[in-house]
Amino acid sequence: LVRMNFLQLLSRKPGKLEMLFQIPFCQKQFPYMCLATSVCLYSKKKKVNSYEQVDQEKYKNLVSSVTSYKTSAQTPETIFKEDNLLYGPPDKHRPPVKAETKAPKTWVPLINPNKRIPLLNSDSNLPMKIALQKTKMPSVTRILQQTISPQQAFYLERWKQKMILELGEDGFAEYTKNLFLQGELFHAALESIFLSEEMATKDQREDVAISGFLSSAQHVLKDISEVKALESAVQHETLQYLGLVDCVAKYRGRLCVIDWKTSEKPKPSLKDTFDNPLQVAAYIGAINHDANYDFQVSCGLIVVAYKNGSPAHPHFMDPNLCLQYWNKWLLRLEEYMDRN
Repeated sequence: LVRMNFLQLLSRKPGKLEMLFQIPFCQKQFPYMCLATSVCLYSKKKKVNSYEQVDQEKYKNLVSSVTSYKTSAQTPETIFKEDNLLYGPPDKHRPPVKAETKAPKTWVPLINPNKRIPLLNSDSNLPMKIALQKTKMPSVTRILQQTISPQQAFYLERWKQKMILELGEDGFAEYTKNLFLQGELFHAALESIFLSEEMATKDQREDVAISGFLSSAQHVLKDISEVKALESAVQHETLQYLGLVDCVAKYRGRLCVIDWKTSEKPKPSLKDTFDNPLQVAAYIGAINHDANYDFQVSCGLIVVAYKNGSPAHPHFMDPNLCLQYWNKWLLRLEEYMDRN
């Protein structure tokens, strides 16, 4: 078998086969010498590159990248950078927290099925404005403040400490005082606009503290009509809580509880407003169960106006969204009642 292979090998080289038969095979050393020569001849044959057997056209880029570099250009650092760019930080890929499925122990509907709406409403030009009376009922603001989540409490406290470090105790007190004052002036200016159906007075427009907020809200004000209540007290007669509603009016043709907010930082999405949607849902439920109001509301609107005058963000809450936040509000109300 070895000799047959040897002959086949030599047959590929012209003249080699004749040389072989001139050597007497009876001499033992010659076959070994010939075999040594054959190995030498075979070793001179060009080594086959395994990549040449690959479909070059199909895997052109892959073959080129493998054969072009002796070592990989990637390092652990570059791989982490690519992963971070493509998929974001690893923290974002933790398993999502399971949504809370807890239901209120006592469920009261958002829309009052027993409330009778007059067929002919008295369309008075003046919106309702009921003064807030001091009672033992807790306010919506108080309930939300005392049932804030530990996470929100942590971030609020951290922000407070940061501001105190920058401004000092007195400076921070002055800062918060100015924030409340800005909010009051802004609400007063809006009330003036709605009552007079004109633009704010000259003094209000020239007030630097709120001029930016008014400019910010102009495009939203154009979509508001038929104001039914302004800075008016509401109370839920069944659940026994109360609050002060900023405004009840139609926004693009749909009756809404409207909450005006001022901010120095942009809040482009509803989640950026934290507990404000729960506050709006609580006011909607209170209006619907308050005998002083001869109408019901199913929608909400949170308007975030900005000090620098950039366009305000209106966050509309449709009936389904209001119902979701109503259920969350009922849970917060139960938590407050359990604590007190």
